[in-house]
Amino acid sequence: MLEPNQIVFFDTTLRDGEQSPGCTMHHDEKLRLAHQLRDLGVDIIEAGFAIASEGDFHAVQTIAREVKGTRIASLARCKREDIEAAGRAVQPAASNRVHVFLASSDLHLEAKLKITREQALDQTAESVRFARTFVDDVEFSTEDGTRTDPEFLVKMITVAVQAGASTINIPDTVGYTTPAEYEAIFRMVKQRVPGIENVVLSAHCHDDLGMAVANSLAAIQGGARQVECTITGIGERAGNAALEEIAAAIMVRRDRFPYTHHIKMDQLYPTSKLLAEFISFGVSPNKAVVGANAFAHESGIHQHGVLANPLTYEIMTPESVGVAHTNLVLGKHSGRRALADRLEKLGYGLTREQLDDVYHRFTELADRKKAIYDQDILGLLQPNKSIPVETVP
Repeated sequence: MLEPNQIVFFDTTLRDGEQSPGCTMHHDEKLRLAHQLRDLGVDIIEAGFAIASEGDFHAVQTIAREVKGTRIASLARCKREDIEAAGRAVQPAASNRVHVFLASSDLHLEAKLKITREQALDQTAESVRFARTFVDDVEFSTEDGTRTDPEFLVKMITVAVQAGASTINIPDTVGYTTPAEYEAIFRMVKQRVPGIENVVLSAHCHDDLGMAVANSLAAIQGGARQVECTITGIGERAGNAALEEIAAAIMVRRDRFPYTHHIKMDQLYPTSKLLAEFISFGVSPNKAVVGANAFAHESGIHQHGVLANPLTYEIMTPESVGVAHTNLVLGKHSGRRALADRLEKLGYGLTREQLDDVYHRFTELADRKKAIYDQDILGLLQPNKSIPVETVP
């Protein structure tokens, strides 16, 4: 069993993440990313959906065979052929898991699966027991769990636990819930399901209302000890909870989240960069933690504060998540302090009068030009030849 305050990171970038448009990865790319996820410290890698295609089966199998030091999982519907494919795919791994799921909400049962609640309970028990014939570690997910009647949710989870599931995931499949509601669901399950103390509860959140990370953290406070997430939050529709944001929140707010985990924080940025090489779009500049602007400052007030003490406007150091350094972006909102700092880095120290003169020309240029480069700044030194420029030794 886990330590009481240990959080397990379950990464589904290679499964749920890859299902999103523009995120398909080839076999070799999936293998490279799986190695990097292992280096990041991810506890469980959901390597794919083995039944989806022959290529996906072989990708999961290769990752299971070649990526050591982490648990390898494959997703399966509550169908014998799915479970068999998943079990065979993860078999080469020293540590493996089959992850089975079945809809629990009446909406999904009636509109999608066209089965009754009783049939769903039977499928749950049968599928978990069958999965246990392939692996010792079986996870069961109640698809659309946050829109499920609480009484039926408790019944389905109870059946899964009795059938031998060691992890129970209650996903917010469509990003519908709120943090308070989600936390309450986990507290209810912990109170009402017999044997739940021997099971790891898991959260899997989507970002349709922009609350996937907040909901994941609320689930932890409600008793979840596994979080299912993806690198940079890629995934179906608006995406999944972003692994780097959950890990950073735990790091920065230890007063609210006094938990331990195995994530190597300085590998967050390198992992996001590697993923961006493989998919058809990069990270948004204003993406939390790993975006290009996450540690960039253009406002003169902010730049002055960061130069005086980075803690004024940065709640974590860039180095702590694998970013090389803070980036002071020079633009029309920048002040003298940032311009002087950049000039010193370029090898030039100016007197106060010289800096005032150069700064005046700098603001005129910034009003006309969106991007200011180092060569532009050096060019500002040239117009007034009468001002001697002292080179910093």
